[in-house]
Amino acid sequence: MAFLKFNKSELVNLSYSLKREIILANKTGACCNTSIVTCNTRRYHGLLAVPVEQFGGYRHVLLSSLDESLTLRGKRFNLGIHCYGEVYEPRGHKYIVDFDADPVPCVTYKIGEIVFRKKIVLSPDEDQLMIQYELVNAPAKVKLELKPFLAFRNIHGLTQENAVANTEFTPVQNGAAFCLYEGFPTLNIQLSTSTASYKANPVWYKGITYSDEMRRGFDCREDLLQAGSFEVDLHSGDTLVVSASAGAPVNASSLKRRFTAVVEKIGPINSFRDQLVRQADTLIREDGGVKRVVAGYSWLFTGLLRETLVALPGLTLYGKNSPKEFEEILDNLIKENQERLTCRTTQVEAPLFMAVTLQQYIAFTGKDKAVWDKYGSTMKTIIESYLPGNRQEIAMLPNGLLWAQKDGVALTWMNAYIGGRAVTERAGYQVETNALWYNAICFALEHEKKTSAFSKKWTPVKELIEKNYERTFWNPDLGFLADYVDNGGQHLELRPNQLWAVSLDHRCVSDEVVSEVMRLVNAELVTRRGIRTLSPRDIRYKGVYEGSQLERDEAYHNGCAWPFLLSQFCYASFNMMGSSFVRRAEWLTEGFYEDLSKHGVGCFSELYDGDPPHEPHGAISSAMTTAALLNINWLIDQYRED
Repeated sequence: MAFLKFNKSELVNLSYSLKREIILANKTGACCNTSIVTCNTRRYHGLLAVPVEQFGGYRHVLLSSLDESLTLRGKRFNLGIHCYGEVYEPRGHKYIVDFDADPVPCVTYKIGEIVFRKKIVLSPDEDQLMIQYELVNAPAKVKLELKPFLAFRNIHGLTQENAVANTEFTPVQNGAAFCLYEGFPTLNIQLSTSTASYKANPVWYKGITYSDEMRRGFDCREDLLQAGSFEVDLHSGDTLVVSASAGAPVNASSLKRRFTAVVEKIGPINSFRDQLVRQADTLIREDGGVKRVVAGYSWLFTGLLRETLVALPGLTLYGKNSPKEFEEILDNLIKENQERLTCRTTQVEAPLFMAVTLQQYIAFTGKDKAVWDKYGSTMKTIIESYLPGNRQEIAMLPNGLLWAQKDGVALTWMNAYIGGRAVTERAGYQVETNALWYNAICFALEHEKKTSAFSKKWTPVKELIEKNYERTFWNPDLGFLADYVDNGGQHLELRPNQLWAVSLDHRCVSDEVVSEVMRLVNAELVTRRGIRTLSPRDIRYKGVYEGSQLERDEAYHNGCAWPFLLSQFCYASFNMMGSSFVRRAEWLTEGFYEDLSKHGVGCFSELYDGDPPHEPHGAISSAMTTAALLNINWLIDQYRED
């Protein structure tokens, strides 16, 4: 599709092309992440990064890059590109004439009469990267030389030249195997032809610079081991497949068939929804038979409580129509998060999202009794855990509301820190936490028998919340709900957290409050790339996510627009307006498809600038963003049918 394609003028312009990234991810947790001209600009970039069990399962970059060079009639052309300080060398991007990401990343080079193409895929269920090289056209025999740059380090770190690294190699079928440090898996680089040769010549390339890290003020230089070189002769029309795999060597003779099979399984992209569903699938990882949600690539973690509960319905139900996968992931999450769900967590509202997630599951399947029979006890245990004495960071007070406070700790999703100081601590009664609290209690009471001990105990609490929620948070003079309330009174920053109070299945504010809140949110917070985290009228508003770490953290929840919040805005709007909101909902999501050629090519970003033109930032592929867009599309379909 056109939005996944780039031309020569765009590709040779590094200020343009280096800001566009590709991300390939598979079920094992492995990924390939680099720029569209294959020049690494972040520490997270690398052609093959895999989870290493010996080091806590965190991803580690094994193969940073693979430089190609072509020699024709004694003249050599280097296709690789690296940054050293502010100098790029070699400058192989100048030969690129085309990049296409559908169905897989494909880079085409043209050097005189030579046309050379490479396609990159990641095996869906193995820690294996494959690159197909094709000499589309050449006037004579061409020698292809491949130089692997090895890292063997955590994706969050950098490596330097050292005497500990094992620079030796072990021969494997049609290739060589490397393992720089003890505890790492072996990296096998194998070619589909036995005519290739390998020459060991280990050299440290020093001072390779990641320009995006430099721009952000982080450590940005590292040394990489260039282990040696593979050489093979190609004639016009020849193809070659190179495999980089972790662990045991693969069958090199089957690499071409394997590559073709993987590409055919991926299939073409025929619509924006296809792209959403493809991204949803990449954000679900399976380790030892246990499925979890990846919060985002390349640096966000896997299996996080809040992110999984928020994203799970969108990824599995609205994206893949798979209730089975929904339950499988949710069961794993509950098993692994017992302490966070019922004892303590710095994400005080996260356990309460369990009710929202189950409500969406029931709405999708219609199986309310079966869902409650399976998950009702978990839901009731979560609610009971907020009683006084069970959690140190949050507890229900006599008025039925939840008070959250832990000095110096940001206890909600707005949890950015600067120098150890919480940017938005929000201690006290939080508007969204208490809205989720009320919704959870109502959800449980809705499915419990009225004569049960649980119902008798919690019905009075529900009534207390109904009595006190609106009077605690509503400010009639300003026409919106306070973001939080502490001993000093209402904190009246206009933020999107009040959206949960007006959009959940069970709400304890009047229709008048809903109408006024939505009017102001629509006027000051809504953008075509998500919901701003603070009104532009506020003196603390930061509309652009750029600059130093301090400046970016200040903007993170003080102006940045978050796409995942759009789903709550759309739920509330559809509740108010019905099918007449369909066209507006479409307009609010169309902009994300326009941005598929930015940031992460074909991906849906974590956040955007609050100010126009709303440039994307953060993780290039976000589970919560992807899920929200799938959720909104599902809502649009439901109301369009009506």
